[in-house]
Amino acid sequence: MKLINKISILAFITLFVYSCVQDDDYSVPQSIGFEENQKLVQLLSEIEDGSADLMSISEVKNLFVNGEVNEIESNLVVKGYVSSSDYTGNFYKEFYMQDDIENPTAGIKVSINQVDSYNQFNVGREVYIKLQGLYVGETNSGDGVIAIGGGGNAAGDEISEISENRASDCILRSSNSFMLVPPALNLSDINDSHIGVYVSALNAQFSAGLDGLTYVDPDEDYDTQRDLESCVDSGTLKLETSAFSNFNDSMLPTESSGTITGIITRDYFGDNRVLMLNTKDDVNFDSSRCDPLFADDFSSNNLNNWTVVNVTGEQEWEITPYGNPAPSAKMSGYSGGNNVNEDWLITNTIDLSSLSTATLNFQSVVRYNGPTLEVYASSNYSGGDPSTDGNWNELSVTLDTDSSSWSSWTDSGNIDLSSYTGGNIYIAFKYVSTSSGSATYEIDNVLVVGE
Repeated sequence: MKLINKISILAFITLFVYSCVQDDDYSVPQSIGFEENQKLVQLLSEIEDGSADLMSISEVKNLFVNGEVNEIESNLVVKGYVSSSDYTGNFYKEFYMQDDIENPTAGIKVSINQVDSYNQFNVGREVYIKLQGLYVGETNSGDGVIAIGGGGNAAGDEISEISENRASDCILRSSNSFMLVPPALNLSDINDSHIGVYVSALNAQFSAGLDGLTYVDPDEDYDTQRDLESCVDSGTLKLETSAFSNFNDSMLPTESSGTITGIITRDYFGDNRVLMLNTKDDVNFDSSRCDPLFADDFSSNNLNNWTVVNVTGEQEWEITPYGNPAPSAKMSGYSGGNNVNEDWLITNTIDLSSLSTATLNFQSVVRYNGPTLEVYASSNYSGGDPSTDGNWNELSVTLDTDSSSWSSWTDSGNIDLSSYTGGNIYIAFKYVSTSSGSATYEIDNVLVVGE
């Protein structure tokens, strides 16, 4: 059994003394309840005279130890701005808060045994939490979402909710309430640093295969995840919606694309990063769909979207049960030793005839040493040997260069194909190996979009 760690101010005094807010204005307007107001006035007085230390959300998160629950024994305080709302029932006995109303850098979950907390902790509300006697950990061990709670379980690896009575003493709102300005991000820019933060995902749409479905699968008792995809790159994200939300049976707006705004977190087991809505009104899909001109994540476990051409050598491009995520397309000239190879993987025809702009995006990983993979484009390939068929122009792309790791998947960047609009285009990956060097390349999430 793990013991619940106790965090003392002595262990962190050097960190906190430099992180305390230096602003001396802790005045609180008198519009909230008198008792709550008095508690906050007292707390701000303690911060001002140095008997309590004001921490940032990032500093609180740094107290987390993986697989453990930590009790805070010292008089520490954290301030934040509420980013989530349980008004529509999509959040339950929790709220998230972030460290600023604009350009936030960190967010955190607060686990509280209270429903309809939106009446008190509305989005944008400035909140101070007295951390002494509270705990830092995860509500579901291993989910990757750091939270503040009221206790620890017997195993010492999960926190419990802050009781409603206790919350009235340690979670204090000020009279300040602001309009949050969500960071505007493409799906590929969203990562775990945004957990707890209210963000706007730009250029997004629901996958076409979700047409005719609702936010929540009627056969699900708890929640449903629906796939979002990017119009500008290969970024993806899952939208998670609670079966208890008041929009669970609303139809997904699959006929359009645009901006969707919500809280970034992770699912129950921590397997997927997800976005959760405060309200369905935060889905602003006001543009037409942007279905890709060409997309292959190789999940079909075949190369039907490609022409495989073996110019030299016995090895060829193939599907491998690894990827970003698995599977992906792989080529290696190594078989019992280094072998001389020239092998091309060429897309089927991509029609750019009605477009004015187009871009290519993909990811790659390399292992072992050998000649660098090359990427080409052609507008007049006819299906033969590419060394003699078609005019091929090499594209400037970013490839993985860490040949020591299978985990160093690298994004190509968005490669401009606008010079090929008005007709057809073919994209080719040319692999070469020699008797002295044969790298292994994998590629995944090949995407061509345009408008």
